[in-house]
This record gives sequence, structure tokens and C-alpha cells, in this order.
Amino acid sequence: MRPQSADADGETLIARVMATVRNRISGRTLTPGARLPSIRASATSLKVSKSTVVEAYERLAAEGLIRSRPGSGFFVAAPLAPLSLAEIGPRVEREVDPLWISRQALEADGDVLKPGCGWLPASWMPEEGLRRALRTVARGRAATLVEYGTPLGLLPLRQLLARRLAQHGIEASPEQVMLTESGTQAIDLLCRFLVEPGDAVLVDDPCYFNFHALLRAHQAKIVGIPYTPAGSDIDCFAAALQEHRPRLYITNSALHNPTGATLSPLVAHRLLKLAEQFGLTIVEDDIFADFEEVTAPRLAAFDGLERVVHIGSFSKSLSAAVRCGFIAPPRGWIEPLTDLKIATSFGAAGFSAELVLTLLKDGSYRKHMETVRQRLSRAMAGTIARLRQIGIEPWIEPQAGMFVWCRLPDGIDAAQLARRALAENIVLAPGNVFSQAQTAGNFLRFNVAQCEDERLFRELAGLMG
Repeated sequence: MRPQSADADGETLIARVMATVRNRISGRTLTPGARLPSIRASATSLKVSKSTVVEAYERLAAEGLIRSRPGSGFFVAAPLAPLSLAEIGPRVEREVDPLWISRQALEADGDVLKPGCGWLPASWMPEEGLRRALRTVARGRAATLVEYGTPLGLLPLRQLLARRLAQHGIEASPEQVMLTESGTQAIDLLCRFLVEPGDAVLVDDPCYFNFHALLRAHQAKIVGIPYTPAGSDIDCFAAALQEHRPRLYITNSALHNPTGATLSPLVAHRLLKLAEQFGLTIVEDDIFADFEEVTAPRLAAFDGLERVVHIGSFSKSLSAAVRCGFIAPPRGWIEPLTDLKIATSFGAAGFSAELVLTLLKDGSYRKHMETVRQRLSRAMAGTIARLRQIGIEPWIEPQAGMFVWCRLPDGIDAAQLARRALAENIVLAPGNVFSQAQTAGNFLRFNVAQCEDERLFRELAGLMG
């Protein structure tokens, strides 16, 4: 009987073992000098024979990727590979990879329909107000146009943000608010501050897909917690705390992305009790606050910014080109976060901050958001009705916001549908982009503001038919 590695099937298995090792090295699960799993352990975990693993390891050693130490095993020999986010985490179809979906939406031209993107159409944004504010800022201090901003950011804007936070029951002084360039930069800064490679971080399942990509970049262990219409599944949350002892939990309290759900007060209180019990920090991403019709509970309000870090941004509501967000952390974190911000991005974006402040103060932003909320309400009702006509059913009907999380008819795979839709110049957001456990294969997230073109529903009906 020939050894398994000598036939075609054996060659395939050897290649699979080699690919697994390469992926672990490129994904930095295995770093230079790290010991590979033993031949017996790899054979058991990969469900192949020991001779297959021996042959795979020998070939990798011949390539110089690993080296053998007699009596000790095999070790990674290659220099540290450039970080490849696509290789970290579960292997998924490229069409349902978060980075691929983002690229498709960002690089799309004017003829492409983008119901899967996460922002408002350009025609919905306050162009005239922005131009007027630009002229005002241009006539202001020369320093705004050419100099670095202070590390904490423009004081008058921080004062105004503190007053806005108070409207949601969140007590934070202007000295407890730090400006950032975006909500994403805020989370990145907090991950740099709090997370070491290998630390567990909880996210909702489903959650905003860029949370996955960002946490991969920080080499965190991502743990998904099933999400319900009232918030995180408390029993699963408690079990995950017990098993993984996570460093962080990142979530949306209001107008959850992608589901559109709203956190209930009961779930909020239970989450905070568990956070206190296990020493957990919660990052509350509140970038959709101004899309709300009725104010939802805020974890930061219940907690008093003890274990909750509250962040926000104007990228979705005002302009993605005007990069301006903020962090409201526990008071004792401001000094070390300021040092870290200087190390990673130096001063704040003073020009953007002045522009946002101008729009907030002259009433332009308030009027703009009143119009946006009205348009979104009409778009939500119209989109849900049109989707139901072609057999796509919402998980819930959101109270406000731009997202509706929908279940496809039985037998239709969202990733396959997205692949076919790309050929028709339609960018969809398949459910497993948002699911760490990859359990949302028959879901799509729709941005109702991007669903006004009748062609979308005709094409979807044809693609599902």
C-alpha cells in the first residue's frame, strides 16, 4: 500500500496542510520562532495522517518557511510577513469579505447602485450649508487654515458636544471630550490604548463589519454575541465573559448597525452589571444618534462614563469628507489618550472642527437632520414595502435610521446573490459580512436611502427568480 502522500489525494491533503501553515504565518497566528503544533496534534486537528503532516512540514522546511530542531519539533523561520487582514479570522468568500465590500462601494461610479453601502447619497447632504460654512471658516483665523490643532481639539466644539451629550443624559465636561478624525479613528485609538494581541473582544453578531476588520488589524480574538431586537443576548453575553474574560465590548446602543434595533433599558442594566462584575470596558459607538426620532437608552448615561466609553462622529450625518468625531472616556483616561493621540496622529484636525462648529451653531445642521429624518422615514416605509413584494422580509421594522436587516426567501444564499448583483452594477451587503460566526448567510442589510431607484427591485426579483 502506497503512503498517502504519494497519490493525488495525498498531494491535495499535503497542499492543504501547507496552506494552513502559510495562512497562520501570514495572519500572524504563528510568528518567527514560534513552535508549530506537533505532527500528531496537526494530524488530529486537520484530520489527515501523520505521514501527510510530515511531508507538508518537510516541504515547508525546504522552502525556508519553517525549520526543524531535532528533538524539539518545527519552528517558524521566516521573517514576520506583512500583515494581511484578509488572512486573519474565518476564511470567507471574497464577495462577503468586509474589506472587499467597502472597496466596491467606495470605488463605485455614478451608474452603480449601492444599497449595501453605509452612508447617505451625496444628494441628501447639505451642500449649500457646507459651502457657506467653508467661506466663513476661510475668512477666519489664518491659524485654522495652516496650523496643527491642539491634541484634545477645538475647545468651543468640545463645549458644544458636552452640551449635546447632556441631552442624552451623559455628563461629560469639555475637558473629558477628545476630538478625533472619525468614529473609526476613535475605536482604533481605544484599541491601541486597551488591547494587546490575543486579547478577547466581544462584538454583536451581527455587527458593523468594519469592527471585524479593525479588530483583526489589532490581532484581537473576536467573539460574537447573538443580537436580539432588544440588544445583546444576555445569557450568551454572560457565558462569553466567563469563558473568554474579554478586554472590551464594542456595540451600538441606538439604531444598531446592521439590524436597526434599539437597546432596551432592561438589557442595558443587565449588561452594565455584568461589565462591573467582570471588569469589562464597553465602547458605545453612537454615530447614528442624530438619526433617532425618539432617544434610546445610552449605556454611558446609565454608567456615568465609569466603564463605558462613548464615541460619535459626523461622517454619516454631515459629510464623510469633513473628518470629525469624538471620544468621551472615563476622566482618568484623558491624559494617556492624549499622549497616544499625539504619538499616532499629532494634532487634531482644526479646519474640520471649525467647519462642524460653524454648521452646528448657525442652525444648518439641525435643519438638515430634520429633513434627513423625514426622508429616511418615507424611504424606510417604501423600501420595506417594495422588498416584501419580492419576498424579502425585514427582521424587524426599525423605528428610525437608514438600515433594515432582511431575511431572503428560503434557499437563496446572500453571498451568491451579491456575486450575481455585482455583475449588474449593484453592490449588496451579504449577512455574513456582519457575522463573526458566519450564521447570517440568508440575510442582507439594505440602506433605505440608497434604495430609491426602481431598477434595484426589478434586478433583485430577476436575480432571485
